[in-house]
Amino acid sequence: MRWFLKVFLILALAVGLSACGGGKFRKYNGPEVTSVQVHKAARKMYLLHHGRVLESYDISLGFAPEGHKQFEGDGKTPEGAYYITHRNPKSRFHLSLGISYPNTTDVAFAEAAGKSPGGDIFIHGGPRRPVSRRDWTEGCIAVSDKEMEVIYSMVEPGTVIHILP
Repeated sequence: MRWFLKVFLILALAVGLSACGGGKFRKYNGPEVTSVQVHKAARKMYLLHHGRVLESYDISLGFAPEGHKQFEGDGKTPEGAYYITHRNPKSRFHLSLGISYPNTTDVAFAEAAGKSPGGDIFIHGGPRRPVSRRDWTEGCIAVSDKEMEVIYSMVEPGTVIHILP
């Protein structure tokens, strides 16, 4: 009977430890990601180390993907040079990385038109429900949840992101 208790405890410990592994927070020990490039027309995102591609991803964009984001609600993904502002581990979309949109030029343009430039632009994981369109976000850059886990582990706040047409 005593051996049964030992076996049970060992199995319970093994199951408990296996549940602790994995999860959405991965470790990355490779070369530093020095910049991110998004090519909107090709629906591709590249993580770069001094110009060398480390990873590439297929992406989804805002529901009106052509052109630069100008106003809140326009469904466009920004274009230009920005930077990653922060990591959001409690995102509605699994995990996310903040993008520094709007910059001062974006704000001035929108204000001159009497509108808001919008904000809260992120690289994030997929939606919780299926979508019927390739480009479905409000202006963000979306990848799968598993891909977002890798990106989240690799890209640090302060990293430059170039979003190209």
